[in-house]
Amino acid sequence: MIPIGAAPSDDALLVLFANGEQAAARDLTERLAPRAHGVAMRVLGDRAEAEDVAQEAMMRLWRMAPDWQPGSAKVSTWLYRVTLNLCLDIKRRRRGGMARLDDVPDPPDPGQGAAEHLQQAARADALQTALGLLPDRQREAVVLRHLEGLSNPEIAEIMEISTEAVESLTARGKRALSRALAGRKYELGYRDD
Repeated sequence: MIPIGAAPSDDALLVLFANGEQAAARDLTERLAPRAHGVAMRVLGDRAEAEDVAQEAMMRLWRMAPDWQPGSAKVSTWLYRVTLNLCLDIKRRRRGGMARLDDVPDPPDPGQGAAEHLQQAARADALQTALGLLPDRQREAVVLRHLEGLSNPEIAEIMEISTEAVESLTARGKRALSRALAGRKYELGYRDD
């Protein structure tokens, strides 16, 4: 029973969908699809591919809904794992070619001027380029930890590795990102005060 006024859990929404409640699919899509898209965008660096991955991950979620066992895992954890697997499939297919590194910057703040908007776009591009230089597993761990805000145990479950391995991957990834971006601090508008 969901308390009045409380948002239903991902588990509850998935069970409702499996039982024919279409509004539950809309609510779960609004909640989870942007997260899947964000991960795919940061891992792949390609908006169109990220949209395809997010859509396919959500379709797989709907197909497996009737078999979902509430409490066995978090729906979001399952979706992140599927999203990463789809991204890895794409990266395997395009190996040997250069990955596109254009990133879509966050929508401009209405209070931002043109210079601030360009600065934010340059920072987003620089981050996406630097992420593209990381080995796949480091990039995945860094994206999930520092851009998606997941905990190390959640990431360990998604990536099917130990928590210690997640800590190592994120630490190495952060160091590599710092090195890759160090020479661009002034260009990107960061000042040493």
